[in-house]
Amino acid sequence: MYLYLGSETVINTKDIIGIFDLDNASTTRATKLYLTAAQRNGAVVNVTDDLPKSFVVCEKNSRPKVYLSQISPATLKKRMRYP
Repeated sequence: MYLYLGSETVINTKDIIGIFDLDNASTTRATKLYLTAAQRNGAVVNVTDDLPKSFVVCEKNSRPKVYLSQISPATLKKRMRYP
């Protein structure tokens, strides 16, 4: 199954490690460090022109990738349950 993240970006759901609320999760030090490191390594893909609401952590071929999306985490999770 595939999940639409916005701006013509679709990912395979089997590659998803987690879907997180950017406002809530980015308040912890560990998450800030993770996102900063991912940005430095070129692993962050911004799929929105608006303020992102969520980030989706994926791994494909043992390489992590973080997608920033304007779609709320709750909506993304619902889309995964109902094809």
